[in-house]
Amino acid sequence: MKIVIQTDDFDLSTELAALRSAHRDIGAIVSFVGTVRELTGGGEVKSGSEVAQMELEHYPGMTEKSLERIAKQATNRWELNDLVIIHRIGVLPACAQIVLVAVGSKHRGAAFEACEFIMDYLKTEAPFWKKEFGENGGQWVDARSTDLSALKKWQQSI
Repeated sequence: MKIVIQTDDFDLSTELAALRSAHRDIGAIVSFVGTVRELTGGGEVKSGSEVAQMELEHYPGMTEKSLERIAKQATNRWELNDLVIIHRIGVLPACAQIVLVAVGSKHRGAAFEACEFIMDYLKTEAPFWKKEFGENGGQWVDARSTDLSALKKWQQSI
């Protein structure tokens, strides 16, 4: 299991190759890469406003423990070989990679579900603070109602 919070960018191919090479019985790897939008999705900032950059902050120590807890929940729910969570912090320009979640499993169903589960929890439960900067200044980004709805399906299936 690899869980990292960093300012540097990550290379998707390198991370997936490392995940795959460590386990000979992986039959599926599912990955998700989140990026900084070029346009806002709504909220108090006018929907469709251009985003120049996003600043991501976290609470050191607390954030890592939160990510470890989310990863442990996923490994308890599904039969996984391994997983990778890389989340970036700092000032990131539009289109920059923010987060990588990659899950390896013997079977694709577990890998898809675990990857989605981890992202739903990251979006709503992990202590990251995001602020978009654009033509109208800066605006804090909250979890969207769709993120909270996605989380509920996992909570109901426990």
